Amino acid sequence: MQLLQKNRCFEGEQRIYQLESQHLRGSTKVGVYMPPAALAGKPCSALFYLAGLTCSEETFAIKAHAQRMAARLSLILITPDTSPRGDDVAQGDHWDIGQGAGFYLNATQQPWAEHYQMDSYLVDELYAHVLQELPVIENQMGILGHSMGGHGALTLAFKYPEQFKSVSAFAPICAPSICPWGEKAFTQYLGSDQQQWLAHDATALVQQKGSVFDEILIDQGLDDQFYAQLNPEKFKQACLDAGQHLTLRQHKGYDHGYYFIQSFIDDHLQFHAIQLEKN
Repeated sequence: MQLLQKNRCFEGEQRIYQLESQHLRGSTKVGVYMPPAALAGKPCSALFYLAGLTCSEETFAIKAHAQRMAARLSLILITPDTSPRGDDVAQGDHWDIGQGAGFYLNATQQPWAEHYQMDSYLVDELYAHVLQELPVIENQMGILGHSMGGHGALTLAFKYPEQFKSVSAFAPICAPSICPWGEKAFTQYLGSDQQQWLAHDATALVQQKGSVFDEILIDQGLDDQFYAQLNPEKFKQACLDAGQHLTLRQHKGYDHGYYFIQSFIDDHLQFHAIQLEKN
């Protein structure tokens, strides 16, 4: 990973790296917050954060206000971009498909399949770079996400629990197979066979895999303008049926944006610190 930028932040550093990705077939960027302990060379727990539609590797670093608590907890924060980028990368005809909207899966359909391999990029390629180049504790890495990234965090956690030992989300797309965002993305990226979609649907994965984590934390605003797309109740019911312990907190007056995330991000970082410490 090539360091492009670093800024002092709560005695740690907010960094932006660039790497040449084999899976994405081009350059991509990733944000990394290094808490003071990591700067001093001490191995730390790490938390992947997956952002939502239209976001980039910088969105969380700028808007979530997470660095203060991450510094206190000695958590390294990893914030990848939401999709491949570049002139040769396919672009969608709307903001919820294509660049900025990768949905954290491996596309099988054209024109997306050549570059949109976000699942493999994250769990194979970027994960390996983090282990090799940052002072992380290998069995203390968790995953968190928002909206499309909440979908990604939940699905990747259930598919790769040997890599991600804790999981939480803000306003995740919990059942993308039955909402307009997911139906559009899955049709374009994966094709029309809806059985293939279920491997990327958090509600279906809980039904399939059962209880995997000691605890899952989800925060959801009740004034969320996209609430109809998210289906947290379906995920909650699937967890109840599977015996998967879930804390679903619903908050009056909060919408879908980063002011909502700012309000509860400390709780999520503390949640992950506790869960990861168990390992």
